[in-house]
Amino acid sequence: MSEAQDLRKRSKKRYGGGHRSKKYKGSRELEVGMQGILITCNMNERKCTAEAFNLLNEYADQLYGPENFKEPEESSSEEEEDEDAEAALKKEVKQLKASSGKRERRFQAMDSGANNVIFIKTKNLDPDKLVHHILSDLHITKKNKSRVILRMLPVSGTCKAFQEDMDKFLSVFLEPWFKAPNQGSYQIAFKARNSSHNKRDDIIKALAGLVGKMNPKNKVDLTTPELTIIVEVIKSVCCVSVVRDYTLYRKYNLQEVAKEEGPKDRKQEEVTTNQEEIKSNPEEKDGKREEIKSNQEENDGKQGDVKSNQEEKDGKREEIKSNQEEKDGKQEEGKDAPKTDKEGNGDEEEKK
Repeated sequence: MSEAQDLRKRSKKRYGGGHRSKKYKGSRELEVGMQGILITCNMNERKCTAEAFNLLNEYADQLYGPENFKEPEESSSEEEEDEDAEAALKKEVKQLKASSGKRERRFQAMDSGANNVIFIKTKNLDPDKLVHHILSDLHITKKNKSRVILRMLPVSGTCKAFQEDMDKFLSVFLEPWFKAPNQGSYQIAFKARNSSHNKRDDIIKALAGLVGKMNPKNKVDLTTPELTIIVEVIKSVCCVSVVRDYTLYRKYNLQEVAKEEGPKDRKQEEVTTNQEEIKSNPEEKDGKREEIKSNQEENDGKQGDVKSNQEEKDGKREEIKSNQEEKDGKQEEGKDAPKTDKEGNGDEEEKK
């Protein structure tokens, strides 16, 4: 073996050359048109994939029932003997294709194209509904069922990660949530991985303009939005979904949502619940506003009556004061009159 070949072998061994290609050999990559779930992890993709399959199957069984497989029907041996070799070969190929289609699992791991991120392709189920069900259960039970999974984001639609393609796709995709008469408060959660041509501010600005055109009543709310538009770009694929309770469920982080809540978290949840109740009953809200307004006017009227009564009372006080002064003046005059009489009597006595 030459020295150069030996050096190449050592460098491959040392720096892990060819490891990624061997790891993903035969696996499919995330492509446009797929639906599924993006899952982030902490440096252990193999264990993350195993945990994801266990967790997804557990909750999918609750929502959709256990997964069933149908074996392809086998033809009788007599029919096979009667057919010629060419027809038998065609039939076998057809059966293999049919069996591969029937055996396709509802969850399949794909190469996402980014480190510490796996993509689970879903079939015959709603990824948004499934992920929300998982987070809702973890939020209520506070039972942590994963060690390496961090965030679990549903992917309801995918398109090419170029501005023109995204505008065209999202103008149709977002209609069920934001096109009139539908409306809601929203925020945009954008993240790009291994993609340099997508700038965060440009994407968010274009997306907000698109939502505003669908219905001017759609308003941005960065504190407690009703809906969150998740946009995850990996290489040349844009993954999109519209989710609820994004803030309540800690940005769909499985580790955080399973933690015990503090006083601040409970207060935030109460605020969110109250806002949802108010938003879900606009007529009741308007009625309450009218009632508050009428009560305010009634209070203002009562305050006016109190003020006029106070002025009337003050006037009576002034009148009583003036009468008192007049009475005091008369009393003074009365005191002076007897004194002069006494003086007059004294003079008469002197004369006598």
